Parts: sequence; structure tokens; C-alpha cells
Amino acid sequence: MIFHKVTSLKGEVTIPGDKSISHRAVMFGSLAEGTTEVTNFLQGADCLSTISCFRKLGIEIENTPDRILIHGKGLHGLSEPTDTLDTGNSGTTTRLISGILAGQPFTTVLNGDASIQTRPMKRIITPLSMMGADITSLKGNDCAPLRICGSQLHGITYQSPVASAQVKSCVLLAGLYADAPTSVAEPILSRNHTELMLTGFGAKVTSSGTTATIEPEPDLKGMKIEIPGDISSAAYFIAAGLIIPNSEILVKNVGINPTRDGILRVAKEMGGDITILNEKISGGEPTCDLLVRSSSLKGVTVGGEIIPTLIDEIPMIAVMACFAEGTTIIKDAQELKVKESNRIDTVVTNLKAMGAHIEATDDGMIIEGGYPLHGAVIDSHLDHRIAMSFAVGALGADGETTIEGADCVKISYPEFYESLKSLIQQ
Repeated sequence: MIFHKVTSLKGEVTIPGDKSISHRAVMFGSLAEGTTEVTNFLQGADCLSTISCFRKLGIEIENTPDRILIHGKGLHGLSEPTDTLDTGNSGTTTRLISGILAGQPFTTVLNGDASIQTRPMKRIITPLSMMGADITSLKGNDCAPLRICGSQLHGITYQSPVASAQVKSCVLLAGLYADAPTSVAEPILSRNHTELMLTGFGAKVTSSGTTATIEPEPDLKGMKIEIPGDISSAAYFIAAGLIIPNSEILVKNVGINPTRDGILRVAKEMGGDITILNEKISGGEPTCDLLVRSSSLKGVTVGGEIIPTLIDEIPMIAVMACFAEGTTIIKDAQELKVKESNRIDTVVTNLKAMGAHIEATDDGMIIEGGYPLHGAVIDSHLDHRIAMSFAVGALGADGETTIEGADCVKISYPEFYESLKSLIQQ
């Protein structure tokens, strides 16, 4: 796909449903008694993989343009699938469903695409095994495909070495089937959508500092869920509005959960002109509209406790930093190496191709802003976050930019290019 420099972006865009919350709505609705109705569900490839897996586990799920209806069968209502569960490109599906499957009275094999088969699964194999789970990496490399033989699980207190909502959620979901309470302590608090939503379904979940605890065998009941817009998807329009001159964008329906809002804090620290409008609570999640205007940005240091709140937005922040005056340092972000691509390498290589002054570090990157970007051929590595970040960067770069593998945005935001094009002023 080819992009050219633009002079202005104006208009409004409504952000599609949050990917993390969409996954959880299907999973938890499947484990609840009765029907769960979900609106503003993200119809991206990853979330459709979750629907497919739970259909294979015997759950009836109606997917219509207006809503998803999940006809749950209760905590012990899943049935043995007749073939491998295909999680596609979705790390969230793979890791969270593993926690659920560990407590079932049957055996399941999980597999996904080539990217999933390289993603680290030892981070869930270790705590699940401590709980008594029988989980095996079939290639012996701590990656998918995984074989999970359902077992009697034991409650544990797990000290997670990484701040990962996927790891935390996997262990808490396994804790639903344990013989005693299960706790997960993190070095830094990761996104808490699982704790909020499970509580809504009727589970007893408590949080203290960076530790979450769940009681086993809850009586989960179906409910209505309105999913807020995904702040990770909003990040591209926030950045575009800030870096493209003469721009004003109203970004509607954005979830601003404090465990996810790091992009807003960094953008404001860089000098971004962002106004929060129409704040409300939807399904336990805070949401708002964001009015974003062109701004003169300055370099900042991004690291420490804010990293888990913006880990998926770092490629976009790196591109923004090229349009800022001064130096931006991104650190404590080793997790970027084990995403859909090694995002440290892909961001640095592609930005260098566009003329950026950027260097990789072991845990992030250092960007000298203020040097004009020019068009280049960008390899997305089929990573949706890379494709979308560089599409925005290309709008501020001289000349022509080609993004290879641009269709990978279907993973999280199928209408992304149409939304971006609608804002371009001719």
C-alpha cells in the first residue's frame, strides 16, 4: 500500500471495540450460565479466532453486525473439541484459553500461525504446571503447538517475573477450577480488564497493589457488555492529529482505563494538545472522546511503571518522537522483542530507512527528533502495530512510502485505512 505526505487532517473517527475486552467477553460469557450480549465487539481476525475456538468447545455463539450473543453453559459446560483449536495470530487467545483448558476433563491441542509458533509460552506453562496442569509444548521449544490434558488444579500464589495481563489472566482463569484461592503478583500492575469483567460476571476477585486473587468455583451469570473503543487503535489517530500540521481530530469512544492510558500521559508530556470530552463509565470501564490538535512536541523519557500501560503503542510513540524536538528515550521495554515481530528491530530498521536518527538498545531505543523523514519501503513483518504506525508516519514524510504486508491491520482494525483516509484534507 502506498502513502504520501498530507498537509492537514480534520474530522472525526469512531474507534472500534477494544481487542482485549472483546476476547474476554467471549471467553467469560462462554463460562457463564445463560446468554451474554456483547455490543461494539471488535470484528478483527484475532477476536474471530476466539469465537471459533469456543464454538469448537461446544458453545453456541451468534455473530451479527449489531451484537454477539454467547449462549454460555456454565463453568463446566465446555465439551472436548474434535480437532486442534486454531488461535490464528492471537497471543491473547492462546494464553488465556490455556488457563481455562487446564481445568477441563479432556485433552486439547492448541496451535496458531507461524508467528504464534514463535511466541514464548513458557511464561504460562510454568505457573500452570505449578498448579498441577499437564501442559506440553509439542515441539519441545516452549512454544505452540501446546497439548493440554485437563487436570485437578491447585490454588497457588504466583510471583510473575513479567508484568503481563495475558499471564495474569491465564493463571486467574485456571484459578476458577482450582481447589483453593489463586493469587498472581506482578512486578508492575498490568491491564486489569480480566479482574473488572470477571467481577461483573459474578466471580470473587480482589486486588491489592499489584496482586490479584480469585476464589474458585464461582457462579457466573450472563450479562450485557458494551465494549469501549480500543485505546491502542485510537493511538494512531492521536499521533496523527499531533504530528500533521493544521489538524484537528475528534477521536470518539475511547477506553481510558488507567492501566491502559499511558499513551495519553506520554503525548501530554510531549506537549500534545489533547482535550478529554464526554467521560462516562461503560461496563466498569471509563470511556471518553478525545479532541486532538496539531502540536509542537518535545522529546521525553518513557520507562518504568508506565511501560505496561502503553506497550502496544510504543511503535507509534517512536514515530511521534521523530517529529518532536530533542531526544526521546524508550527503556524497560524488553517485552517488545516477543510481540508479533521483534518491535525494537522492526521499528528501528524501518525508521532508519525513512531517515530517522534512531538507535536500538537492549530494552528499547533512543530517537533524536527533528530530522525530516522521507518515503521508503517499509516491511511490516505482518505486524499490525507496525503497519499502522508507519502509515501515520508516512503522512508526515516527504515523498512516497510503500508498506509491504499492509493488510495485516485486519488483525485488530479492519477499517483502519478507510478511517485514516476519511480525515485527509484534499
